[in-house]
Amino acid sequence: MDDQTGLRIVDVVGSSLCFFSDDGQKLHDAILAELRLGRKVCLSFSGVESLTAAFLNVAIGQLYGELPWAEIKAKLSLADASQDDLYVLKRVVDRAKEFFAEQRQPVTAV
Repeated sequence: MDDQTGLRIVDVVGSSLCFFSDDGQKLHDAILAELRLGRKVCLSFSGVESLTAAFLNVAIGQLYGELPWAEIKAKLSLADASQDDLYVLKRVVDRAKEFFAEQRQPVTAV
């Protein structure tokens, strides 16, 4: 199945101001539901006036603990994002990958 779903952030969260983790969770749940159905997701930042790393940590960062990274890269695309939004998102993704890589490493006894 190679369907693609367009998700406009402001439509999912109901605001052009994307600050709160609760709103990030709404977006995360919408993205994850589509990905689990085997669909590609194009995430549109159109209409977003402002967003925070906290919002993106919940919306996108936690995906890196739930799905293979290659799947996220292959199936999640972005549209209409400003350079500032992309910068914040890159930082969020880099930190999420680092965090979840540490979580996946086996614990060794001391």
